[in-house]
Amino acid sequence: MEFKIFELGPAATNAILVFERSTQQAVLFDTPLDSYNQVSRFCEAESLTLNQVLMTHGHWDHMIDLHHFNAAGIPAWGHRDDQVMFEQPQLMAAYALPGLKFESGKIDRWVSGGEKLQFLDRDWETRHVPGHCPGSLLFWSQGDAVAIVGDAIFAGSVGRTDLPGGDTDLLLNSIKREIYSLPDSTILYPGHGPETEVGREKRTNPFVRG
Repeated sequence: MEFKIFELGPAATNAILVFERSTQQAVLFDTPLDSYNQVSRFCEAESLTLNQVLMTHGHWDHMIDLHHFNAAGIPAWGHRDDQVMFEQPQLMAAYALPGLKFESGKIDRWVSGGEKLQFLDRDWETRHVPGHCPGSLLFWSQGDAVAIVGDAIFAGSVGRTDLPGGDTDLLLNSIKREIYSLPDSTILYPGHGPETEVGREKRTNPFVRG
């Protein structure tokens, strides 16, 4: 399993493409600005088929290109607690950068925390990590010791909670319960910035120690 990180848009948001060369299959986590063009070109160049879009949450910088993937017929999954953000993204214009155009995105399947999923011929588990956003999800592959965590936690930081639906206490409790309970060696791929590890964050993250 390989990873290709596209840092895109005005908020330097990570679109995380995960793929398997042996099967030429791929899935994408989050759809920031210009991700459709960038990911499509990469998949074409590498002879990959994009099967699925998995949304960590519904904030504008993560979903603004979702409608392009919808139009291409690529199914998208996300958490129902962020349904309004996906379907009415113009409501986020007040805390987005001016001049951006928002179009409604469609979620084909609502995913809850604790679900067992399979893609790329691997078993994945979802965990609900609200606090930064009501519908924040992480996707964990125990066999590969990796988790896609959105904006719940970053290397040395945590997601902001001053946006609508944010709750600091809820976020810190979510991190302790759902992220810090993962094996220490688990690599965390966040929605912004570089990857980190569970054990490292438990020891050094100044906002929430394990």
